Amino acid sequence: MSFDVTRWPHPLQLLAALALGGASVLAFAPFNAGLLALFTLAALLHLLWHSVSPLAAARVGYAFGLGLLGFGVFWLRISINQFGGVTPALAILFTSLFVVFVALYFALVGGLIKRVGQGRSAVVFMLVVAPAVWLLVEWLRGWLLTGFPWLSPGYSQLDLPLAGFVPLFGVYGAGAVLVLSAGLINLWRKVWPSLLLLAIWAVGLALSWQDWTQPTGEQIQVSLVQGNIAQEDKWKRHMFTPSVRLYRELSEQVPDSRLVVWPETAISAFDDDVEDRVLQPLHALMLGQNRDLLTGIVSRADDGRYFNAMISLGVSGRHHYHKRRLVPFGEYLPFKTLLDPVLGFLQIPMSDFSSGGDAAPLIPLAGSLAGVNICYEDAFASEVMRALPEAEFLVNASNDAWFGDSLAPHQHLQIARMRALESGRYLLRATNTGISAIIDPRGELRGTAPQFEQAVLTDFIQPMQGMTPFARWGDWPLLLISLLALGLVWRGR
Repeated sequence: MSFDVTRWPHPLQLLAALALGGASVLAFAPFNAGLLALFTLAALLHLLWHSVSPLAAARVGYAFGLGLLGFGVFWLRISINQFGGVTPALAILFTSLFVVFVALYFALVGGLIKRVGQGRSAVVFMLVVAPAVWLLVEWLRGWLLTGFPWLSPGYSQLDLPLAGFVPLFGVYGAGAVLVLSAGLINLWRKVWPSLLLLAIWAVGLALSWQDWTQPTGEQIQVSLVQGNIAQEDKWKRHMFTPSVRLYRELSEQVPDSRLVVWPETAISAFDDDVEDRVLQPLHALMLGQNRDLLTGIVSRADDGRYFNAMISLGVSGRHHYHKRRLVPFGEYLPFKTLLDPVLGFLQIPMSDFSSGGDAAPLIPLAGSLAGVNICYEDAFASEVMRALPEAEFLVNASNDAWFGDSLAPHQHLQIARMRALESGRYLLRATNTGISAIIDPRGELRGTAPQFEQAVLTDFIQPMQGMTPFARWGDWPLLLISLLALGLVWRGR
């Protein structure tokens, strides 16, 4: 059989696309073979270019998406099985259905690239249509039906030269430059595409040394407390007091830290239930030590609604942030009137949260303003950037214990690193079972706490001021440019 896959029967081409998608998972954390994404995308574009019709290209794109998501987010089954109260077989079924649905975005990518690029030259197809369509559909995947932007190609480039484009264009823009680079590989028979590819990566490398934000004020010693409370024990009544005692004891190990951060729902209770016996004593303790504590808790309103919240206690006063971007099926139920039996069936604890308001997620801590986000929110750059330019550093409180010893915590840490680079800010990531981390404005890890261990991670951070171009303008300039470019290509037909 010929090694030219474009001569293979269509079913074999689909298998090749499926394998390319699966192999692309290796480009992301924890494998970090980011350069591999350049070649898997180049091979995918080669298949799309030779597809006989937009429908055939859509099938190729869909197969790629099934491979990428099927291998990359199969960890979803862990939380559904262990904490949703269903059998392993049902957990695999629900996860598979999710993958089958989200992979439709990749079918849209393949079909649109072929539909718009059909009849155009290879240069227009590879260098204009493919990057523009990919950018638009990736943005759509991160927005439609609350969005699921996991494993967006730009994340794979964090430790490579294309990361230099992130402060300008964000993760979707970096992904588009990666697709552009993959297109140039397909034009390798000419000299200029190779030279242009080298030039793009050289520019990215040069940009990676550019400082987009500036220090302000003095450095702050901070500590992140990782309690390592097993998820199956976290909400048990008899575990509440030992858990809070553990967090207090670990925090006392770092008396010189001006800011101590506990993870998402480290205090596993309603705030009004523990105001007198937990919150007020903690507030008084932090006041006496002249420092601040930021911790996760469940906040309850007078009307009975409750929120996934972060509250601050101590010298900077009491403040709170209520999570806005909730996890579908985990924290709230979409289309509740139709799907209400689902939450009862899955038996997920604390799964009817309300979304917080539109106020900027800012909390004064240790003499600076912090931009706060909770768990899944850091997957959405627009949520994190709402805190800028006022926020001088960022805090993400998470609980990845839902997903056990899987790819998820590593992928989530990679996402947090991207937010730090996009914003030009230090980011503190406090988690229950790991991976807790302190990340600098270049997206580099200053320190991490080992998974599944009790740990206190301490370091100095520098408050920052100023705005990266991406933090100022967001995705809109590239989205408009992409729409204009596709419009011109379409009209040119």
